[in-house]
Amino acid sequence: MTLENLTTSAIQLLKDLIEIPSFSSEEDLTAARIEQWFIDSKIPFQRSQNNIWAMNADFDASKPTLLLNSHHDTVKPNNGYTKDPFKAQVEEGKLFGLGSNDAGGCLVSLIATFTHFYAQKNLNYNLVLVASAEEESSGAAGLNSMLSIIPNIDVAIVGEPTLMQLAVAEKGLVVFDALVKGTPGHAAHPNDDNAIYNVIEVLQWFKDYQFEKKSESLGPVKMTVTQIHAGKQHNAIPAGVELVVDVRVNDQYSNKEIVEILQSEAPCDSILPRGLKLNSSSIPVAHPLVQAGIALGRETYGSPTLSDQSVLSCPSLKLGPGDSTRSHTADEFIYIDEIKEGVALYIQLLTKIL
Repeated sequence: MTLENLTTSAIQLLKDLIEIPSFSSEEDLTAARIEQWFIDSKIPFQRSQNNIWAMNADFDASKPTLLLNSHHDTVKPNNGYTKDPFKAQVEEGKLFGLGSNDAGGCLVSLIATFTHFYAQKNLNYNLVLVASAEEESSGAAGLNSMLSIIPNIDVAIVGEPTLMQLAVAEKGLVVFDALVKGTPGHAAHPNDDNAIYNVIEVLQWFKDYQFEKKSESLGPVKMTVTQIHAGKQHNAIPAGVELVVDVRVNDQYSNKEIVEILQSEAPCDSILPRGLKLNSSSIPVAHPLVQAGIALGRETYGSPTLSDQSVLSCPSLKLGPGDSTRSHTADEFIYIDEIKEGVALYIQLLTKIL
């Protein structure tokens, strides 16, 4: 298949996926549509829950393996949509529809790229493609569930919208539930231990706190109080104030280290992490994959947004068509030309290393 025909087929696949609702954990029908691509292309594939995966024809266990991954689940459309989120519409070069940008354009471009290389002989790397589920919810049945099923991975490209620039690092995430206590009582009586007043200094501490180690590509750790809850009625002083704290972790800390620091230093009565699995990730700039991208005129940067890179322990590069700032927005879209560029650049990139 020519590059032009391959790209045209990829764009049609994206249009079809847009018109099939695929919220996290509900991706069975988009998985079936992706299966049809492989059936039509005569490429053997396997399915695990709603994850579709395949290996190149000349797979050789003695060679290193490169993972190509993106996801086919979406968030739910927000109330700002003026267009039908489940109708693929092309207007002025823009393909509109839920999941078009995040991350349908990346997914179909990677599927097309895998198809291009599938039958080629004597590659330097094996190729494994995973079209994964539950990325948006960080669910248990997504890419993380595939790592014990697919062959061992040495390096990965994770398809997320980066304007085809090279995200060589990505921040991890730890969400904390914190509690600041006080003495409950009637609002009519004096109380020098009001939990709501106690939290003022705590909020200031979170606002001012700076983690010591900064990252060259990701900058400092970013900590933000995002939710606060206290009280049930106007005349009762609550016993405590509950806070939710969002911490975006750079590649200088493990998630466990962040927990240890906050549990030691934060002026809360308790602060507990919801989980530690969403780690920061990176790939050395000297890696041949990154160097190949630089040779193609791509720039490197550190990404503040989370992806399925967080579940990978190998070096990984986030790279894909589309713009991250369009993700989860009303009337989401990707430019048709971005998909064309995505397929072409993925193929050029891998040609340099394969």
